[in-house]
Amino acid sequence: MRRLLAGLLALVAAGLAVLGLLAWSSLPRTTGRIAVTGIEAPVAIVRDGWGVPHIRAGSAGDAYFAVGFAHAQDRLWQMEMNRRIAQGRLAEIVGERALPLDRLMRTLGLYALAQAGVERLDPRVRGHLEAYAAGVNAFLATRRGALPLEFQLLWHDMAPWRVADSLVWPKVMALDLAKNWRDEALRVRLATVLGPAPEAFDDLFPGPPHDAPVSLGGSGTFEATFGAVPGAGSNVWVAGGATSRTGAAMLANDPHLRLTSPSVWYLAHLETPEFTVAGATMPSMPMVVIGRNRRIAWGFTNSGADVQDLFVERVVDEEQDHYRTPDGTAAFEVTSETLEVRGGEPQRLEARRSRHGPVISDLAPYLAAPGTAVALRWSALEPDDRTIEAGFALARAGDRAEFEAAVALFQSPPQNVAYADAAGHVGLVLAGRIPVRAAGDGRWPVDGASGRFDWRGFVDPARLPRRFDPPSGILFNANNALVAEDAPLFLTRDWDPALRARRLGTLLEAAPFDAADMAAMQGDLHSTLADDFLPPLLEVPPTEATAEILEALRVWDRRARADRPEPLIFARWYDAWVEAVLADELGPAFAAYAGVRAEAMAHIVEAAPHWCDDRTTAAVRESCVDRAAVALGRAVAALRREQGDDWRGWRRPAAAGARLAHRP
Repeated sequence: MRRLLAGLLALVAAGLAVLGLLAWSSLPRTTGRIAVTGIEAPVAIVRDGWGVPHIRAGSAGDAYFAVGFAHAQDRLWQMEMNRRIAQGRLAEIVGERALPLDRLMRTLGLYALAQAGVERLDPRVRGHLEAYAAGVNAFLATRRGALPLEFQLLWHDMAPWRVADSLVWPKVMALDLAKNWRDEALRVRLATVLGPAPEAFDDLFPGPPHDAPVSLGGSGTFEATFGAVPGAGSNVWVAGGATSRTGAAMLANDPHLRLTSPSVWYLAHLETPEFTVAGATMPSMPMVVIGRNRRIAWGFTNSGADVQDLFVERVVDEEQDHYRTPDGTAAFEVTSETLEVRGGEPQRLEARRSRHGPVISDLAPYLAAPGTAVALRWSALEPDDRTIEAGFALARAGDRAEFEAAVALFQSPPQNVAYADAAGHVGLVLAGRIPVRAAGDGRWPVDGASGRFDWRGFVDPARLPRRFDPPSGILFNANNALVAEDAPLFLTRDWDPALRARRLGTLLEAAPFDAADMAAMQGDLHSTLADDFLPPLLEVPPTEATAEILEALRVWDRRARADRPEPLIFARWYDAWVEAVLADELGPAFAAYAGVRAEAMAHIVEAAPHWCDDRTTAAVRESCVDRAAVALGRAVAALRREQGDDWRGWRRPAAAGARLAHRP
């Protein structure tokens, strides 16, 4: 037995040694010279102390070649995952658990659109993407060691990179950031519980209050400052030269995409005789998405503009092959595909399309009533999407006119683009393809047979909202309403609420600023959610178990510090309060609706307190404070179970860490 155990240990040690050798050999070479084909002149990639590549090249094409080479050195697995997600070919390497995502991507047909779009590209942009692909493939051709460890663990190889692999990624990002069809689908799900009562949906989706900040409304000052936010989002603000201590314009941007390992972003600096640009790229695409050149800087927040509609098609035959149109019946376009599955049998997919777009109710049957099918109309599915061209144009833009011409190319997803330049000017522009609807506001699925709700084209980019150099010298957006509700151009009814915008408005009143002030704003910990909802919590009558906790919350400075118990207690109480108020009415649909929902909760407390009555206690009518007391008891009991009896030692890191999920 000792000899057998020793032999097994030796085998394990040898296996670990081989695995370690493979991992070590996959690390990129970051010193010396590497001979490649595909560039016109030598290119230098110099990595600084943070590992950020600084690329010096004799031409734009050579610079983008080097970006591809550096991306492949550092992020090859991420790039492979990106394109397989886009292609709907993930199950080929990770098995059947990826089939739902593959079915979605094949049904939407994003990669097929990208392949067809290659020929429509501006020739110079296509050349840049070809150079990037050549750089990726040059790394594959010249590497000495193994592919990164993920490839080894899955016994998977890397096929050459193609232009379509880059062209598709803006569409995937658009899918990730789009929320309109999910909002419509959520309303359908809630309607199965609540019925079609409009007042219930007005309570659950009240929209921003009349005095919430509007990024491009009014005078650009900050008199209006009330609202709240259901979760994470992005912030951007610009301060003109007159508002800074140095006389220079400043731009700050923090896009809150989900945490992953590796990051969504990849910082890089490119220097060529044609342009110099630095900022955040995305592995799979060569251009700087958010950044600056020698003359201008730019940043993004997701606008939330409604560019997705669900159309209910009326099916006219038992075979589900035809549907009604304003001109009679039409056949669904059907694409038949095979989905390969690692370790399993191939799966067939019959993807239907109507005149409005892909039929997504085939993937989510709850969306469609008997005799109907639900199709998605979405601006990102237009065949002439030129979004990727905007990134290359921004790198070269030197003034406001060239900036506006660059963002006019941007189509999906619609973004709020902030601008600052070396002359001290600032601006904020909506960029994207906005549909013109014949009728309706995009909040609910609509009839597809009559043609009454069809899109009638898209808004001219020159008509999209924008503002430059306001009297205050400051513009900002935190996914809050970009324009007022009575603005002539309809964008959406579902803006993200304004909690972060309110805080930004308060902080930005303290001009003049310097760069340290900007960084401090990005790191600000004040909870406007606590400003709004501590008052009803503090109305809860204290008990022996909660008296000290309530007093601590009463004097809390409302900063969400990780080394204090109050932020954790407040957050857990608030989540429990939302559930205590709404779960009895929404039943099984509550899980789909759950979240911060601060605007809805504020509306309920102020104008619709009947939601606070617990349906399970017919003999008693509870108030919102009653439900807050129940929620506090539940939150405190749960924290005691998790972290012990002494509330002073409760800390968020012990309850919920930040998980940077690795794909797959």
